[in-house]
Amino acid sequence: MEINYLYYSIIGILAGFIGGLIGIGGAIIIIPCLIYLCHFSQLQAQGTSVFLLLPPIGIAAVINYYKNKNVDLKAAAFIAIGFVVFCWLGAKTALYMNNIFLKKIFGSFLIILSMSIWFKAGKNAEK
Repeated sequence: MEINYLYYSIIGILAGFIGGLIGIGGAIIIIPCLIYLCHFSQLQAQGTSVFLLLPPIGIAAVINYYKNKNVDLKAAAFIAIGFVVFCWLGAKTALYMNNIFLKKIFGSFLIILSMSIWFKAGKNAEK
């Protein structure tokens, strides 16, 4: 797998900002980005995403993913840096937005993301 630190950083920035803006978990953004942009397997994307939640929430899951070589530590580090910084920025932005507008952004985001995953699942089936 080719290491692309720019993609990892952008994923962290997007996940952080959108997570801070509309209060979603980073995995909703991180896992699809790792699969479709960075060509991770579903398990590797999940393992790498769970690594970001490591202290203290995801430790048990991370141990299992890591033992099975489904955690990319370098990707997780770059994503985490962007996530932390831009989650703060997204939260600051949300405080100045209308509540109804934020609900519509949140709902729209979930619909678009779920449809994207649904329709791409058959095309990118793992062997």
